[in-house]
Parts: sequence; C-alpha cells; structure tokens
Amino acid sequence: MDNCRVPPFSLLPSSFAQMRFLFIHQNFPGQFLHVARALADNPAHEVIGIGEAANIQGRPALHPRVRVLGYPFKDSASKETHRYIRDFEIHIRRAQALTQMLTQLRDSEGFVPDVILAHTGWGEGLFLREVFPGARILNYCEYYYQGQGGDMGFDPEFPQGPDDQFRIRIKNSTQIHSLLAADGGISPTRWQQSLYPAEFRPRINIIHEGIDTALAAPDPQAWLEIRGQRFQVGDETVTYVARNLEPYRGFHTFMRSLSRLQALRPQARVIIVGGNDVSYGQRLPPGQSYRKRYCSEVQNQVDWSRVFFVGKLPYKDYLRVLQVSAAHVYLTYPFVLSWSMLEAMSVGCLLIGSRTAPVQEVIEDGQNGLLTDFFDPQALADTIAQALAQGPALAPLRQAARQTIVERYDLTTRCLPEMLALLEAR
Repeated sequence: MDNCRVPPFSLLPSSFAQMRFLFIHQNFPGQFLHVARALADNPAHEVIGIGEAANIQGRPALHPRVRVLGYPFKDSASKETHRYIRDFEIHIRRAQALTQMLTQLRDSEGFVPDVILAHTGWGEGLFLREVFPGARILNYCEYYYQGQGGDMGFDPEFPQGPDDQFRIRIKNSTQIHSLLAADGGISPTRWQQSLYPAEFRPRINIIHEGIDTALAAPDPQAWLEIRGQRFQVGDETVTYVARNLEPYRGFHTFMRSLSRLQALRPQARVIIVGGNDVSYGQRLPPGQSYRKRYCSEVQNQVDWSRVFFVGKLPYKDYLRVLQVSAAHVYLTYPFVLSWSMLEAMSVGCLLIGSRTAPVQEVIEDGQNGLLTDFFDPQALADTIAQALAQGPALAPLRQAARQTIVERYDLTTRCLPEMLALLEAR
C-alpha cells in the first residue's frame, strides 16, 4: 500500500518554475521542515514561513533562503462564549492576527504567493482566500475529530457523553471553513485522510512528511549511559517514547505492564522518554501529571532501579535510545500517528504496537512487528517478554520494519519528491 500518493499533474521543470511559497503553522516549521528547505534550495523560488511569534522566537535559522516571520497572538476567549465554540473564537482571533500580517506583507512588499500550505488545526487557514484570492491553497489535514470511531470515547477510563460529542462536532468548524476555501489538502496516513467528510477526501492527498532513513538507521555499536549504567545493543532494553507521558499514547497501560514484565524478565531494564505535560486529552489539576498518577498506582509493584525516566532528549540521544532497544513499545488511541513509531521502525527496532488505527496501517502482526491489545497490560508484558526471550530469532521482523519505512516513508526517495511534485505543480 502506498502512503505517499499524489494525483497526476502537468509539471514544469523546477529550474523554470519561479514560484512563491508560503507555509503557515503556529509552531513553524512543524510538519513543513523538509519541504520548506527543499523548495528554498531552488534559487528560483521564494519561501516564507509564518508562525506564532512566541513559539518561534529564538529558534535557529531553518535555511538561509527561508524567511521566517512571527505574528503576535494572545490565546483568549470571552468568558461569555459558549464552551462549544471557545476554541472557534480563539481560532478566529488567531486568523485575524495572521491576516493583519499577511495583508501588510502583500501591500507593503508586494508578496503574493503562488502556493500556500497551512495547518488547519488552529484557525490559520480561515481567511487566506480573502487575502490571496489567486493562490493555490492547500491544507495540512492532520485529524478530523469524530464522535465515534476515533480518540473520543475510546478509553473507558476517561468516559465521555453526548455533551462531549456535541462539542467535538462543533470543534471541526475551523477545519470545515478552511477546507471549503482551499483547493486541496495533505494527510500523512490513509486512515487520517479517511476521517474527513466524503466530499473533501478526493482533494486530500496522502503524503507523509517522510523519515530520514539514513539518519534513523541501525547502529550495532550504539551505547549510552544513564545514571551510571551502560546500555548497549544486545542488552534486554525495553524502550517507550512519547512527546508527553499520557493516556493517549498508552502510558497507563505500559506502566501497568511493568510488574509482570519484570517478573518474567528479571534482567530487563526500561527506558522511558517523554515529558510530563499533556499534549492530548484531559488535563490534570496544577501540580499533577500522568507520570505521578501511574507511578503512584504501581509504586509497590515495580523495581524502580530498573526503570529509567529520561525526560525529553536531544534528537541524537533519542536515536541512541532506539538503537540500543531490544523491544520498543508504541501504544496509541486511534489518533494521529507519531513520527517516533516510524523512526523506531527505521532504526530497526522490534516494534510492539497497539492493535489500533493507524498503527495497523503500517504494522502487520508477525511480519514487521508485533501487535497487542491497547487495554491489556498483561498481554503487553507477555508480548514484550516473549520478544526479549526470542531475541535474534526475531531479526527478520526488525529488518522488515526498516524495509517498510524505506519503501513507503523514506524522505529522500519517496515522500519529499512527491510533496514537491504536488506543490510545484502548475
């Protein structure tokens, strides 16, 4: 199954295609890192990236020919606004702040883009058509919220009722208005694209941002040291990675698996990468975190001398964690697929994933990884333990995992060329 799909276009040779590109993402560059750089490599192109000023302040230069601008924005909604539409009000205010910058850019500098690629999740795509009526506008379509069949209501530990379904339906208002004014879109996986209303799907291309498989690659000599202990290839090292340690990424299930895992594999050590904030889902009261909650729950059942929380790591250190991994766990609600899962497969990890979408779009159980029930910590522990016990016998799964990423998600040979073909099309 191809996950980098682009409809046929009539293309001009890039050397003759003098074009202006505008990328908009409140946390720029976000998903646009590689494509913005690649377009800027062509001296015929002009590339501007725009993000929220507070988010992009102090970041290193992306590319000598990528001009990065920040718009000022204060995240606020009126107390009198109905709670269903508070996000929508904030998105409109964001769109207004962005529009002021874009209008000034157009009127004072004469910048009129040929192509705009904007993330639709925070309102930045709402008024682009009014400012640049002649531009080809593409939305980055990451996730269309569902009343059923997605993340909402998936986890019985966090029950949601009809009121939440009503709110979620209205939450999509920003994306609907953005899509109505756009020429097309991009989704990173087939499943994420399938969540959008049927009338929009034909115009949403399935193109992942791509994985640098040359960088995210196996290293049989890799090692690292944590708290005075050395980890190297061949050790029974179990790894878990998430931007933040939270239920959306199965942190509660993973923590509940540890006591059984340690009983089955007394030599196993666990490295947990991730922050203590909340990226997705229900926030906790100030001073609390899901890490504290679930560590407390299993406090007396786990040998903590064999569990290593390392927080968020620089990219090269994060890759070393993956390179020494004997079994890598990736669990998720039916939601946005993490880059970390694909990078782990690219590194050649033995991937143990949840039997959920869109994981199942990438992992075939017993072929390029292992799948287990998201809600069953005992089954997860058993699967990890069996993987550690079999060790070298599962090398074909590791090789197949990397091959999957090289063939379907490689940045240089697959996804970036097809992204460029879409954006540079005339």
